[in-house]
Amino acid sequence: MTSVSTQLSLVLMSLLLVVPVVEAVEAGDAIALLLGVVLSVTGICACLGIYARKRNGQM
Repeated sequence: MTSVSTQLSLVLMSLLLVVPVVEAVEAGDAIALLLGVVLSVTGICACLGIYARKRNGQM
C-alpha cells in the first residue's frame, strides 16, 4: 500500500496536468475556474484529514 503523502502528491500532480491554463475572458470561464479551485482545495483538505486520522490511529 502506498503512503498517503505519495497518494496526495499523485492527486495534486494529476490535477495540475488536467487543468489547463485558463484566461478568464468570460463570466462562464471565471465561474468554472473558481469552481475548480474550490473543489481542488476541498479535495486536498479531505486528503489531509484522512492522513491526520490515520496518523492518530483513529482509523
